[in-house]
Parts: sequence; C-alpha cells; structure tokens
Amino acid sequence: MTIAKGIQTLTGVRFLVVAGSVFLAARAGWGQSPEVRPLAAQSPAALSESPMVSATLIEKPAASAAPATAHRTPLLQAEANEHPLMPVLRWAQQGLPAIERLQDYSATLVSRERIRGRLGPYQYMFIKIRHSPLSVYVRFLSPLSVQGQEVIYVAGRNHGDLLAHRGNQGATVALRPEGMIAMNDRHYPITEIGIVNLVRRLVEVGQQDTHYGECEVKYFTDVKVDKRPCTVIQVVHPVPRDVFRFYLARIYVDDQLMMPIRYESYDWPTEPGGPPPLIEEYTYLNLRLNNGFTDEDFSIRNPRYHFERSGARLEHR
Repeated sequence: MTIAKGIQTLTGVRFLVVAGSVFLAARAGWGQSPEVRPLAAQSPAALSESPMVSATLIEKPAASAAPATAHRTPLLQAEANEHPLMPVLRWAQQGLPAIERLQDYSATLVSRERIRGRLGPYQYMFIKIRHSPLSVYVRFLSPLSVQGQEVIYVAGRNHGDLLAHRGNQGATVALRPEGMIAMNDRHYPITEIGIVNLVRRLVEVGQQDTHYGECEVKYFTDVKVDKRPCTVIQVVHPVPRDVFRFYLARIYVDDQLMMPIRYESYDWPTEPGGPPPLIEEYTYLNLRLNNGFTDEDFSIRNPRYHFERSGARLEHR
C-alpha cells in the first residue's frame, strides 16, 4: 500500500512530507477532489468509483485471479486448511524482488488520510523515487494552499534530515523525518514512501493476520485505475478486534506491471449496515520506471527546483 503523507506545520508554515504509498488522481483538475464512492463491504457489487477507478467486479478463485507473466508468479491456489491470506502472501513475497530491482521511478501520487477522526483533503504530488540509496523528491501540486512546496530526502545524507520549503519563495529548513513536526497530520514518515515499502508493509500486516481467523479474501478482475487493467485483492475482517488494523482493505495490482498501484483501507462501520469510514487511500498514476535519476534529481541545488539558494548550506553528503 505505500504511501505519501501530508503536510506539516512549522511557525505557521506548512511543509509537505510524503511517505507510505498508493494513489489516485482525478482529471478534474488539481484543485478539485476526485469523486469517490466506497464499495459497501457487505456487497462486492460496486467498487470505489472516480475518474481513475472504474470496474465491473467479477469474483474469481485464487488460482485465476491474476494473469501469469513470464517474469512474475501469479496468485497461487489456496492449499487445504491454510489461512485465506497465504496465497496473497506467497504472491507478494515472490513478486517483491522484481520491484526491488527497479532503479527508480516517477509518478503522480494522490493520497487521502483520516487523522484524529477527520478525513483530510486529497493531496496531489509529483514524486521521484530512487531505491539505492533511498532518495525522494516531492513537489506538491494541490491543493492551492500548498502548491509549489518541495521536499527532498536522501538516506545517509543531510544528517538524516529531510529538506523542505513552502511555496516558491519559502526558506529551506531541515527536519527529522520521524520528528513531531514532520509527523504532524500524517500516518507514515517519508522514509516509508514508495511501492517497495508498501508491499513490505502489506506482507508484514498479512503475516500478523495469519495468526487469527475471521478473515475473508476475495479477488476481482476487470478493474481499471486510470484506464490500466487491475486485479483487486480484497481483505475483510468482519469482526472488530484490537489485533486487526482495518475492517476492509483493497490492493489494486496492475495486470501489466504486476505491482500494486493503489491501496485503500476502511474502518468498521459505526452502525450496522452503515458505510465503512475511509482510513487511508493512496494511488500511483503515470508511473515511469527506470529513468536513470542521478544525485542532482535529489539535490536542493537542482536549478529546476525552487529551494532557497541560501539553504544549500543545509545539504551535506
């Protein structure tokens, strides 16, 4: 599911910090939120709909849920008496190395999160990610109140800090990725951004869930995210338990790339038959793989970026 995480406030200035993963963007315009209607957990007849997500849901057995490719293992048939999450975990563990071998990628990342009971607005970001060392560049596209903010993080550099500025004129500041300011109003730090981290997190949560029952797994085909065909893996925990992190979660796997490009999760309904409230959703759009990014793509000295030049003193190898 990994994914981008919000905005942070420092002396009245809001700074973008991105983490986690998965996505959703609307063609409606950067200042306008996508129209999304969540799928009622009790019935798979309708999927979340937006300009980027459309579907005719068809439930399939695990063995045929995802198309096989020459370079990636499809979802496996469940074995007798095993937990329903095991085929998904096998697929994720077998597919993760291919995603880890990607050098880098760029994308439009759109996220939405519920923080302290309040569902925030959609946040649209252009991102660049390089896997080794983990390097992140983010430019905030929407809403207008934060448009133009930029963030850079490179593992092992800048004393472990992220570097950020507001708008096109704001001063550059250094912040601890997991500090109180950087983590304000977001679920994950920038160090957990990206599809690799999303898959790792989903595997970790899935492994924990296999210790318990009360888990339903379904697969849906013919789902499109930004016109890209996807297979959806849906996990439901019908009974609220402290050990479960969500009531319903969906992972959208791109049928061509064979990697997740969207993740959404919901809490248990507040009343019987009521809609499940959204916890978080992330969608990666316009993915471009293996661009050959260099250190300049993750430097505040890049002339294409708008970091304050005097802030270069904050950048360290």
